Amino acid sequence: MSHSSSPISSKSTDMLLARLRETTDALNNLEHRIPDIVEMGEMVIKSLAGGGTLFTAGNGGSAAQALHLTEELIGRYKKTRPPIRSICLACEASAMTCIANDFGFDSVFERPLRGLARTGDVLLVLSTSGNSANIVQALTAAREMGLPTLGLLGRDGGHAIEQCDRSIIVDGQNSATIQDAHQVIIHFLCELIEDTGN
Repeated sequence: MSHSSSPISSKSTDMLLARLRETTDALNNLEHRIPDIVEMGEMVIKSLAGGGTLFTAGNGGSAAQALHLTEELIGRYKKTRPPIRSICLACEASAMTCIANDFGFDSVFERPLRGLARTGDVLLVLSTSGNSANIVQALTAAREMGLPTLGLLGRDGGHAIEQCDRSIIVDGQNSATIQDAHQVIIHFLCELIEDTGN
């Protein structure tokens, strides 16, 4: 017995095409940010070359992207090479829930950063709004510790931009589109870091 597939609605097609155009526009806008991405990559490379560690942080989908970046470095992006020192502050559930319970959710990235980071390390955060209190608090702590602070942000950069030494803002109001562009930047950073032979 054959089953005919249901027709694809014009509304659904138009919706997805509009989303695709939105993402394509966001990616095209990265072209003029390539020098900034290179500069950000060089800051990470300098830290790693000196024995430093890249720390990353984000919430929700941005937490997944922060983890994606660190696993590409600890594991491999393209090349088989020694693991690269990187830690995602959003991946330790027991520590995060302990800190959130005892100190509040705003401290979930700050406390492990203060406990683990040392001079020469670098913090890279991802936030589509730039206004997440736990991200801003971690950036503030990093600056107090003398660590370089990097941000992949969205919208107008929010409060986080004030605490970032270098930032790349993906213009737009759609979090998914901002994260699409952030993902490409993550892979660009991996390209740069692996190319140095670290």
